[in-house]
Amino acid sequence: MTLNTILIILIILLAPIVLSYVVEVLRTSPKEPKVLSWAIKIPIQHIDIDGIKIRYIKTGQGEPLLLLHTLRTQLDMYQKMIPALSEMFEVYALDYPGHGYSDIPEVEYTPQLLLKYVEAFLDKHELQKVTLVGESIGGSLGLMLAAKSNPRIKQVIAINPYDYGKGYGITRGSWVARLLFYMNNIPLLGATNWRLRVYSAFILIMRGGVYNPYVLPDELMDEINNVGNRRSHYKAFMSLINNFPKWEQEKKYYNGIQVPVLLIYGDHDWSREHERFDTKNRISNSKLITISNAGHFLSLEKPDGLIKLIFEMRMICQ
Repeated sequence: MTLNTILIILIILLAPIVLSYVVEVLRTSPKEPKVLSWAIKIPIQHIDIDGIKIRYIKTGQGEPLLLLHTLRTQLDMYQKMIPALSEMFEVYALDYPGHGYSDIPEVEYTPQLLLKYVEAFLDKHELQKVTLVGESIGGSLGLMLAAKSNPRIKQVIAINPYDYGKGYGITRGSWVARLLFYMNNIPLLGATNWRLRVYSAFILIMRGGVYNPYVLPDELMDEINNVGNRRSHYKAFMSLINNFPKWEQEKKYYNGIQVPVLLIYGDHDWSREHERFDTKNRISNSKLITISNAGHFLSLEKPDGLIKLIFEMRMICQ
């Protein structure tokens, strides 16, 4: 092999890496909207928790209900549910650190980190008798709070909780997810991919989380993608992926849950049936319901069914 051939090969191999750094340097943060496009009358608010700005919303009247979103998304995932829920609850929803329009601290993105901010959010607002509704890691966070016997939690509705497959359940959604998420820990290659953040790959991963790909709102997908393009966001996302296995490890504490728990799964969720019943069997005061023709992102795919179940749970736990 000649020196010229070696140089050409090196240039080909290094070009994407160099390009990814250039792309990252040139990134600009999207301007945070002043109003929610899907609910212009709901004010966008911010709260400081340990020096980190957290975006959240509050709307409605009644007992408090806190909505916790999925990984790599934001509070707007509940846009199809919040207006109806606010008719019976005082609804809160927030963006975790490193998600949505909240700040991106340079920390390890472990389940315990996100749990810390959710607990602090509850404390800052002095909420009591909270119905906690979470999807994916949001559902897992709700179960973790209940397992700690947090006195502010009245009941938990965990939608497709993310506590199986050593945290790599998302890779069951599509070949693109399998490729990119397992590539995460390959030196140079993983970071290069997440710095580039290809939009088509993002959409394919999101579509792997629904039974009907047409339920994903284009405007929301564009916004989540743009927000994820903030400079250094990829570092937080890589840290979240590196800590995936810790979500399943939290299951060992579920037997300490005393409050009522409703587990809701889409029949096409990434979790498998034995994994769902493993979660249920660890929680003494729990009920499991499966929604047909639905995947992982039930808040977008089956919002009406979820709203009905939440209202029913409220009546049972009066």
